[in-house]
Amino acid sequence: YRLNETHMTASIWVLGEALMDCVAQPDGTLRPFMGGSPFNMARAAALRGATVGYVNPLSTDQFGQGMHQQLVQDGVIPLSAPSALPTSLAVVQIHNGQPSYGFYREGIADRDYSADAVLQRLQGQAPGVLHTGSLLLVPPEHHKVLDILKGAKSLGWTISIDVNLRPRLAADLGQYVRAVQEIAEHADWLKASDEDLELLGFPHATRANGAAIAANFMAHGTSRVALTFGAQGAWLGVEGNSADADVPATQVVDTVGAGDTFWGNCLGDWVLNPEDAHQRVAQTLHQAMRAAAINCERAGCQPPRYAEVLAAA
Repeated sequence: YRLNETHMTASIWVLGEALMDCVAQPDGTLRPFMGGSPFNMARAAALRGATVGYVNPLSTDQFGQGMHQQLVQDGVIPLSAPSALPTSLAVVQIHNGQPSYGFYREGIADRDYSADAVLQRLQGQAPGVLHTGSLLLVPPEHHKVLDILKGAKSLGWTISIDVNLRPRLAADLGQYVRAVQEIAEHADWLKASDEDLELLGFPHATRANGAAIAANFMAHGTSRVALTFGAQGAWLGVEGNSADADVPATQVVDTVGAGDTFWGNCLGDWVLNPEDAHQRVAQTLHQAMRAAAINCERAGCQPPRYAEVLAAA
């Protein structure tokens, strides 16, 4: 396929993994779903209406081709030539609706990129939002990501981070947490879940102390912080204004991709309506939570279009 370079002025560029979530079924078989937090987030933001580009290479294998088709179908622009390396896999066990993961991440397509090549691409673009997080923050991969973030920031890009810690993937959890903390210091906009916050050193993180937790990130210059607390709702702070909200009433099938859908809708809202984001914080939060709730009513990650979110309000 040809890459749509000439007309590419994406407002959001996404750097991160695209993998197949092989979900264990009751009969012991594995059912593959497209996944990877940044891949999901890219789709959610595009379905919200933003112009989104996906940076990492996808594999030439069958999974990679399917992912390429899915991105295009959802309106995301794949920005890299395909890689001959295979698609990464995650084996997912779901217990009481909550997923746990085992990862296969060596010698795979979405890590087949160089910091220099990505920075060169960023230089040729009008600055927008560069989003990353999740598995690319695991050492030693985080060194490449740090180089890209520092370069992107100097070019005027806004940095979005979804922490999305996966402790089982780290050979050394302490080293991994330190890497994430270092990367988080470069975030203009940041999302973290209650599980992330616990690993980052905030025990007993609750919605009630969202503002106090967010202040720790804002001390490093982060201006927009989303904190999600699973069934306990979420807290959102934008340039000094904040709101928190309960989870909408939902028939949960599973929670796969809920956080990605939530953050994709926040980013989409902010790039589409850049002027008064701090005055819309409650509305942004409400719509992002509604989008995540719709996603939870579907198997795997299937973010809604914006029209569906408005219809469900």
